[in-house]
Amino acid sequence: MTVVHGTLTGPARRVTGDALQETLVDLLGLSLVGKQAHWNIVGPRFRSIHLQLDEVVATARSYADTVAERAAALGVPPDGRPETVASAFGLPGVKDGRLRDTDVVRLMAESLRTAIGRLRTRIDATEKADPVTQDLLIGLTAELEKQRWMFDAENWPPED
Repeated sequence: MTVVHGTLTGPARRVTGDALQETLVDLLGLSLVGKQAHWNIVGPRFRSIHLQLDEVVATARSYADTVAERAAALGVPPDGRPETVASAFGLPGVKDGRLRDTDVVRLMAESLRTAIGRLRTRIDATEKADPVTQDLLIGLTAELEKQRWMFDAENWPPED
């Protein structure tokens, strides 16, 4: 068996590996939620939200690759298998069938808000363990916060 030796050891490797794996699952799941909504959205704002969903999916997929490669570089094998994603995914899911544009906006804002909260916890956890990974997670958080803001703006004013 080939072994990749990373630069982190002990608790730092474990904390960083866990943060990267959990982020990978969130990103792969988020990309699937975004595509499912993209294919099934209906309503008067179909086109603009349809295109915005592609932006979220592209961001999630691009960062998923970066996160997985960071884990691999540290000697932590990333696990993006469908069964792993299905069993560990913790963001809001999408229902089947056609989806109203307002429901998609609400779902995506909620999913992004949850992902961002989870990322902020991982940012704190990796501060001392691995500042390089922390920096990666900070950049990802900024991108997801931008997408969340755009979805939140779609349903203004907020419904009470």
